[in-house]
Amino acid sequence: MLRIISANLNGIRSAVKKGFMPWVAKQKADFVCMQELKAQQDDLEDAILNPDGLHGFFHHAEKKGYSGCGIYTPHKPDEVLYGYGNAEFDAEGRYVEARFKKLSVISVYMPSGSSSPERQEAKYRYLDSFLPHLVELRKSGREIVLCGDVNIAHNEIDLKNWKGNLKNSGFLPEERAWLTNLFGKVGYVDVYRKLEPEATDACYTWWSNRGQAYAKNVGWRIDYHITTPGI
Repeated sequence: MLRIISANLNGIRSAVKKGFMPWVAKQKADFVCMQELKAQQDDLEDAILNPDGLHGFFHHAEKKGYSGCGIYTPHKPDEVLYGYGNAEFDAEGRYVEARFKKLSVISVYMPSGSSSPERQEAKYRYLDSFLPHLVELRKSGREIVLCGDVNIAHNEIDLKNWKGNLKNSGFLPEERAWLTNLFGKVGYVDVYRKLEPEATDACYTWWSNRGQAYAKNVGWRIDYHITTPGI
């Protein structure tokens, strides 16, 4: 059985200062998928890029201090892909895929649209461009494990205050329909919901830093493990 962890770091350098590297070592995971690195290659010392016993693979954004994702694994991949073939979003460092024979493990950091209408439109462009890539992966016959920050809560059960967020980025009808299609017609599996179909308050992965949201557990489930059915 594979042990695969996904973590939005909100800055890998900040996470390292808070003990992230010893924590990773203790997990003894097959894969640790990371998002929101907020660092360039030159910003990271070798102990972060290549920790003892692990291979590190990172897709950095061209813009400094922004986005980025990565994978730590003790296993040497056959191939590593950085980006999914879209110039706009590959420049933002949102995709790294490690391939092992017929298995692909992917770390993704999907865009948020909450900061402005322009970023919401960019998010829609991303979703439109990324879905065909996922369809082709599904058709390829590879087994896929995609982990990361999707920045979408799928259903009402996936966030505390769903009524108050119906018109907010991350819970818009078009975004939710994208996931419904992914888990329906396209044929991927939402692993958490497969294992915990009724979980509510225990399922959240993100909390606003406003209004004591974490203390009150007013959260969202926007981070996912998504796989092909064979996994």
